[in-house]
Amino acid sequence: MDNTIINILCLILLFVGILGTFLPVLPGLLLSICGLLIYKFGTDADLPMIYIWAFGILTAASVVLSYVIPAKTNRKYGGTRWGSIGSVVGTIVGIFIPIPLGFLIGMFAGVFIGELLHDSKDMNKALQSTKGALIGFIYGTGFSFVVGVAMFLVVLLNMFDII
Repeated sequence: MDNTIINILCLILLFVGILGTFLPVLPGLLLSICGLLIYKFGTDADLPMIYIWAFGILTAASVVLSYVIPAKTNRKYGGTRWGSIGSVVGTIVGIFIPIPLGFLIGMFAGVFIGELLHDSKDMNKALQSTKGALIGFIYGTGFSFVVGVAMFLVVLLNMFDII
């Protein structure tokens, strides 16, 4: 296949991977790493292997952190297991609600409702847990987004022989 077509395919995968860092219906960095690997091994690119290893490790770290960070921030802000379960249920329900950012609204509503189911008298605790979920989401998504953008830029700069 022509290198130009492969390069375009790689850039599309990398771009969609960046979108997937904050849209849960897309596999995020997994698409980005696929684009990077196709670029490295599907073309005659002279991209050093250190980039493949570094981005592989960062992608694995992102997968782990996407579960650890929200749980830690939820606990830090007083959240319980009920809020964590509500977060998962709310995210899944939110994906299927046809509104913009439904998954995100669902996640926060799930945390809030889950905490209220645990202790209906403590509205402040439910709000604090929801705040923790928001902060955890921002940290995890931000990390993944930065890694995805870095992969995109490395490939783009390598295509133009800048690196």
